[in-house]
Amino acid sequence: MLKALFKTMRPRQWTKNVFIFAALVFDKQLLIFNSFERTVAGFILFCMISSAVYIFNDLADVEADRQHPEKKNRPIASGKLPVSIAWVAGILLVVISVVVSYILSPIFSAVVAGYFLINLAYSKWLKHVPIIDVLIIATGFVLRVGAGVALINVVRFSPWLYVVMTLLALYLGFGKRRAELALLEGGAGSHRKVLDGYTIHLLDQYIMIVSGTTIVAYSLYTFSAPNVENTHTMMLTIPFVLYAIFRYLYLIEVKHAGGAPEEILLSDRPLQVALLLWALLVLAVFYLT
Repeated sequence: MLKALFKTMRPRQWTKNVFIFAALVFDKQLLIFNSFERTVAGFILFCMISSAVYIFNDLADVEADRQHPEKKNRPIASGKLPVSIAWVAGILLVVISVVVSYILSPIFSAVVAGYFLINLAYSKWLKHVPIIDVLIIATGFVLRVGAGVALINVVRFSPWLYVVMTLLALYLGFGKRRAELALLEGGAGSHRKVLDGYTIHLLDQYIMIVSGTTIVAYSLYTFSAPNVENTHTMMLTIPFVLYAIFRYLYLIEVKHAGGAPEEILLSDRPLQVALLLWALLVLAVFYLT
C-alpha cells in the first residue's frame, strides 16, 4: 500500500518543482547558504503540495481513468490504493505543507495555498474548459517561480523570466494535449472531456505561436539579463534553448511522444544533454564571469 501511495504522489513529477530554484540561480544567490537552505526547504514543501494535488486529481478522475488505456493502471483506479487512504494522505500533505511553509515565509505559504486551490479548481471544473485548462497548467509553473522569489530577498531577478516561464509552460501544455489527442484518436473525448475542444491542426497552431514567442521572450531576457554588468554573455545560451524547443517538437510530432513531458525529460538523452549544457553555461555566466 505504501508503494502504491508513493506512486500516486508522482515522484517523477517533482522535477517540475525545480523551477523554484530559478530565483536562487538567476539572482546570483546559489552560493549563499541561507538562501540555498530556504529554497531547498521550499522545494520539498512544494513537492508535498503537488503530490497532494495529484492524489486529489486521481480521486476526482478515478472513473475516467478506469476507461483509459494507460491510466487504468494507476493505484487508485486499479484498486491497489484504497480511496479512504488516499483521502487521508492527501489531507495530511496539504496541512503539513501549508503550516510548515507559513513558518518559513507567510508569502510563500500564500503561494503554496494558492497553488493548491487553483489546482483543486482545475481538478473539479477547469480541466474541462479548452485553453483555460492549459493556462492553469502554465499558472502552476509561474507560481513555482514566484514561490522561489518569495523565499529569498531578490535583487537581480528579471520579470522577463515570468514571461518566459508562462510561454514555455503553454508550449509544454499544448504539446501534451496534442500527444493525448494523437494517442486516443477518435475516443479522446471519452477519456478526457476537454480534448473534444481541440483538434490536431488547432494545437499545431497554438504550439507554433507559443514556441516562437518563447524563443523571442528568452532572447529578449538574455539581452537585458542583470547577470554580469556591461556584458550580454547570456546570449550564448540561446542555441541550447532553441535546440531543446525544436527537440521537444520533434518528439511530439515525429516520435509521437509528449503525453508526459516529465517522462521525456527523464528518458530522452539528446534533450538531457542540451539542458545540461544550458545549465552549465548559465552557471558559468553568472558565477564565473
